[in-house]
Amino acid sequence: MSQAILPNKEKSFFIGIKDFLKLVRFNNLMIIFVTQWFARIFLIGPFEEWKYHLTDIGFWLLTLSTSLIAAAGYIINDYYDIKIDAVNKPNKQVVGKVMKRRVAIFTHTIFNFIAIMIGLFLSKEIGSIFFFTTFWLWLYSNNLKRRAFIGNISVAAMTSMSIFLVNIYFIEHNRAVYQFGLFAFFVSIIREVIKDLEDKEGDAQFGCKTLPIIWGDKKTKVFVYLLFAIFVIMSGVIISQMTNPYFQYYFTALLLPAFILMGLLYKASSVKNYHDISKWIKYYMLAGIIGMIFI
Repeated sequence: MSQAILPNKEKSFFIGIKDFLKLVRFNNLMIIFVTQWFARIFLIGPFEEWKYHLTDIGFWLLTLSTSLIAAAGYIINDYYDIKIDAVNKPNKQVVGKVMKRRVAIFTHTIFNFIAIMIGLFLSKEIGSIFFFTTFWLWLYSNNLKRRAFIGNISVAAMTSMSIFLVNIYFIEHNRAVYQFGLFAFFVSIIREVIKDLEDKEGDAQFGCKTLPIIWGDKKTKVFVYLLFAIFVIMSGVIISQMTNPYFQYYFTALLLPAFILMGLLYKASSVKNYHDISKWIKYYMLAGIIGMIFI
């Protein structure tokens, strides 16, 4: 009898872990973690002492607390989007389907509390930023994400802040860190608008006022092209100011797939098309992060 019960328990536990990792977007958390550590090793440096950097307990705490805040942000977002996700992402829904809402809000609160306490331990500035970030992520999930473009800017700003935190932690003004932060901001905001195109059906049913709902797909795409043009101009300025030729070559070459993605957006007309483009933009951002190695 015990042998028959044990596999079921193991299966139930495995599904629970899998659902939780899906809830907190574990892959995205890993991107945040790698981004901060790459910035620490390759941008702040010196790279030759990377083994000693790994003993920096304070920076480990910074990456942990940043990941906790991001995870809490994903949880509170799903908490408020139960009905919308039931339409847009029924196969990915966790809150209200696998996890009870009160458990989700409790987990969100605990994650934020731990992150803010760690932030205050590191410095008053980081603690204050974490407190503001947790509030803003709640406001975004509760209200801002349903407003045209404000929600998109909010997500992009939070994404770039995870990179800027490296400079704040080291009390530095490392130019490359700011450049990568701007790169993350523009790529993120483009991806968020495209995700709005993907989620338009569910968003419209529940009164959201995103750009695709207000403007329609065609005008929203034109707006994305404008954002992309600004991104290309900004990238050109940054590339021209780089002193490392390998870094210049890498990021010049990185612009090519960006043009390809805009070509795919021009042809896109279905939810699957927009989903695929959004996925590829995430890979594009990862390629940009890898560029830190060439600094």
